[in-house]
Amino acid sequence: METGKLVAPALTAPAQQGRRLYYLDNLKVALIVLVVLHHAAQPFGPTDWWYVPGSERASVLDSFTVLNGSFFMALFFAISAYLVPAAYDRKGARAFVVGRLKRLGLPFVVGALTVVPLLMYVYYNVGRDYPAISFPDYYVNIFLGFGEKPAGWTGPTWPDLQFGHLWFIQHLLLYCLLYAGWRVLSKRVRGQRRAPVERRPPSNWAVLALVVFVGLLTAVIRVFYPVDEWEAVLDFIQIEIADIGQYATLFVIGLIAYRRGWLASFPARSGYLWLSIGAVLAAVYYIGQDWLDPYFAGGGANLRQLAWSGYESALCVSLCVGLTVLFREKLSGASRFMRLLAADSFTVYIIHVPIVVLLQLVLRETNAPALAAFAVVGAGGVVASFAIGHYLRKLPALRGLL
Repeated sequence: METGKLVAPALTAPAQQGRRLYYLDNLKVALIVLVVLHHAAQPFGPTDWWYVPGSERASVLDSFTVLNGSFFMALFFAISAYLVPAAYDRKGARAFVVGRLKRLGLPFVVGALTVVPLLMYVYYNVGRDYPAISFPDYYVNIFLGFGEKPAGWTGPTWPDLQFGHLWFIQHLLLYCLLYAGWRVLSKRVRGQRRAPVERRPPSNWAVLALVVFVGLLTAVIRVFYPVDEWEAVLDFIQIEIADIGQYATLFVIGLIAYRRGWLASFPARSGYLWLSIGAVLAAVYYIGQDWLDPYFAGGGANLRQLAWSGYESALCVSLCVGLTVLFREKLSGASRFMRLLAADSFTVYIIHVPIVVLLQLVLRETNAPALAAFAVVGAGGVVASFAIGHYLRKLPALRGLL
């Protein structure tokens, strides 16, 4: 992988002023491992929907997925946004849009028509009480919806056509296109965009203000859109609107951070302070989940929903800031192995869920304890996803896609 080359726009760190930020590559490798482990835990901890229904569950895995969900996708959006202005400045509007459609849009469409139908077919057979059908029949009649809707359809939607975990790629593409549109309009008003200029980094009070802003925005949104409810905007864009405040805000923060040089200038002491705050909040939730969950339960316009939105936003911002500084200061090495893992991360994101689900199906027949099953699926899913992802990237037919 050449220094400065953007192998996968959503999951590879950019170069700024000729110097590649390898710690962002390393951070994204850590995050993609966390994503695989998060999905590995789904049948064994949380009670929300998953392709493979679980039986025995461990509360510690429920806490694990809740805490992951509070920050890791928001951090993906922030880091991905950081590389967007440089790509636009280098390519211009037309080439930037074409490049994003190719590098994000094409994998999204191919994955939505291949990977996701396989996952939904598994759920059709193990999570629903319908007679077994062949995959071609399912694909045409149920997934695409050309057949008659089965009696007593259990949903969650009809037809089964959806995008699963590929929602992140779809959203990132949408944000990039919106950014390109904003750049075109702002150029007409203000002229050419200036080069990045390092400015005074945000103070701790500014970070605290961001926590409050994200918390209040999230609380207001969740009055109308509860967590785990997905909406089809324009009948195509699948959004969990309850979390859109976090994701959109952190994407904008990533854009600003590039222009103002914040990743380089943010003080290490402040970063460690926010990392400590995030770690304490996470530990409190792990230890006191049974006590906290009833207090945070509920939706709509009430103090409990406001309290959880604030707690989750504090986790989100503090861990996003703290982990970025930690990797900048302590985990910025550029070994060949880590560069290979970073290059494969985008592919791993696309393919890991079928691998994890296959392992979960195998473990489902063993009645293994929840923590033991999670350990097997998690470790096996991480290793297999990176190994298979690396192999797929070498295939001539997929090299341009992945």
